[in-house]
Amino acid sequence: MTYLRALGRACALAALAVVSWFDVLVELIAFALLCVGLVFFLGPAIEWARHRSATARTLAARWCGIEVEAPYRPEPPEPVRERDGWYRDGNTLYKRAFWIRWNRRFTWAMEDPAAGREFGWQVLNPLVTLVLPVAVLLGGPVVLRGYGRWTRWWLGPRPAPVPGQGRWLHRRLESLGHQMGILALAVVMFVFSLWQLVVIAFAMPVAAPVILWSRSITDTLRREAGNWTGVRIARPYLPPPGLPVPRADGLFQVGKQLYDEPFWPVQHARTRWVLRDRATWRDLAGGALITLVSLLLVVPSVALVGRGVVGLFTLWAWRPFVSSPVTWWPFPEVSTHVGALPQTAVALALIVAGLAPATWLVGQQARFARVWLGPTDATRLAQRVERLKQTRTDVTVTQAAELRRIERDLHDGIQSRLVAMGMKLGAVEALVDTDPAAAKRLAAELRAASSEALTELRVLIRGIHPPVLSERGLLDAVRAMALDSPLKAQVTGSLPGRVEEPVEACAYFAVSELLGNAAKHGAGRASIEVAFADEQLTVTVTDDGPGGAVPARGSGLRGIERRLGGFDGRLTLTSPIGGPTRATVEIPCQLDPEPSSPKTNTSSETA
Repeated sequence: MTYLRALGRACALAALAVVSWFDVLVELIAFALLCVGLVFFLGPAIEWARHRSATARTLAARWCGIEVEAPYRPEPPEPVRERDGWYRDGNTLYKRAFWIRWNRRFTWAMEDPAAGREFGWQVLNPLVTLVLPVAVLLGGPVVLRGYGRWTRWWLGPRPAPVPGQGRWLHRRLESLGHQMGILALAVVMFVFSLWQLVVIAFAMPVAAPVILWSRSITDTLRREAGNWTGVRIARPYLPPPGLPVPRADGLFQVGKQLYDEPFWPVQHARTRWVLRDRATWRDLAGGALITLVSLLLVVPSVALVGRGVVGLFTLWAWRPFVSSPVTWWPFPEVSTHVGALPQTAVALALIVAGLAPATWLVGQQARFARVWLGPTDATRLAQRVERLKQTRTDVTVTQAAELRRIERDLHDGIQSRLVAMGMKLGAVEALVDTDPAAAKRLAAELRAASSEALTELRVLIRGIHPPVLSERGLLDAVRAMALDSPLKAQVTGSLPGRVEEPVEACAYFAVSELLGNAAKHGAGRASIEVAFADEQLTVTVTDDGPGGAVPARGSGLRGIERRLGGFDGRLTLTSPIGGPTRATVEIPCQLDPEPSSPKTNTSSETA
């Protein structure tokens, strides 16, 4: 009776698994619609397929005895209407919350690692369940428990991956998926490249906005190639033109034509800027070349792995099912298990041969993409000049604001106390001969006031430049800050010596702001990693908060960017909805040849 019940459950699981191929078809159709600009279908298709996965987790617990928790990140929060009635997303305002809600849910569904594993399960699970009833007949209910573990491995939560670690098969399968992902993005980019060429040829007035919008697809390829392979591809585009300046008579000139309003001069300038940028044409050429190279690198791997999987399926799933000899070209017919063993070895060898170079091949795909989609030396120089212009203004404004703050603190705090102390000293002089007891009381008050003034002055000095930073260096100063933080903070890393003092102060206050933001938004833990390599100080702060941080929404992150701008530094923020938030501060600098205090030690510590 137990065997019959287990067999019935195995058949039901196989039927449910076959239905998941319909989910795959729906998702592929939605992805194809995304490629042609219909973006509203892929997110709902992924969420709709999750109902099937939820059913599989429930059945794994009920029939297989294996509890499988949902692996998804927390859902994004609902948009909040501001006081003026608008909904804000970055620097864009919306009258209704539909677009912000859809965009957040789409990002939440697409960037969740569980979505990729779920799609792989939808593809592979039906193949496994085809042999599940036969396996249950041979092994009984124990096989169902093994299938429950298989389901949990695919559809259950997993710990955060550690870079450079993982099983050989998992890493190669992941790399093969990344190969196909880069190929898919390259195909989408190629399709939109053709569309841009048509627009340039027949609809020049709208060429600039179409090209600028299409750059988001290229940016996606750059970003994902970096996330998947570690090959970073910077944006190569020239800085946008400034607003047109009117002549003395108030008109705007473009060549030999004068305009009363700046609209057409702005359009002309944007069109020239886009079409004269070499990166625009390199993007168009890269769409075709990256697709071609990706095909050449992906097809052999996919063919070998696919051929091996087909062989295994033919030998061990299809042959027992049809109970007759099967042929797996170009090998002879097989009718017994013993005869299938040699061909099984060949099938496994094909799979290994296809997976072995996958990691190296996906790296080559990303490097080739960097050749066409990365900046040239001329673009880097133009971007650096523009960045220096912007940071020079930011530094000036920041310094002026800091001086005003210090002046205000001194004027409203220390100066007021010193004035009051001076008046009390005058009273002491007047009372010392006539009323010594009152003079002593005023002297005691003066002593307490001087102590308070000294404490306030120390706090002000600590806000300008913390003493622990001068005495112990950046690493120990960050450790002291972590001990005072309400978060459970872990500080790791090492420094070969003292970096320049202004850089230390910049990095220290950046970490202070990041920890404060993390605590304010509900994080409980944080990790801080400090490193120095290739004449660049790197500080990475990661917290387990709810995510969704955007520099444009808060003055704190913008303040960090302005502070870093004075040192040509950068803030890189990764904060998906649901967390974690990872902020990386990079500051080009050199080691201080004559540090004012001993070198920081290189040990790690938990605060």
